[in-house]
Amino acid sequence: MEYKLYVGNLSYTTSETDLQTLFAQAGAVKSVALIKDRDSGRSKGFAFVEMETQADMQNAISMFNGKDFQDRALSVSIARPREERSGSGGGFGGNRRTGGGGGYNSDRGRSNNNNRSGGGQKRSW
Repeated sequence: MEYKLYVGNLSYTTSETDLQTLFAQAGAVKSVALIKDRDSGRSKGFAFVEMETQADMQNAISMFNGKDFQDRALSVSIARPREERSGSGGGFGGNRRTGGGGGYNSDRGRSNNNNRSGGGQKRSW
């Protein structure tokens, strides 16, 4: 069984080692995963800490939820199960329309000789 905690409101300078050391005060730490932005590599300000036992997990919540750590009040709670993401749509609901939509941009670059006044031949497109 997993005893995973969500740890929020972290300073962006907090490291996994910092969290390992802190949560070891509450009990045996199984793993620490500091969540980082995939592009910049910068911390997103939250992490998941897995404890060895349920007692260790409950102890960590009571010890650290709302407590100051690196000038921030931590938010520590039981982690919710990960929700499945749909594989389509790029985060916009999966029902995006693609393609041009007429109007000004669709007529761009086309010379419309039908609207010119004065002599000249009319072109038929």
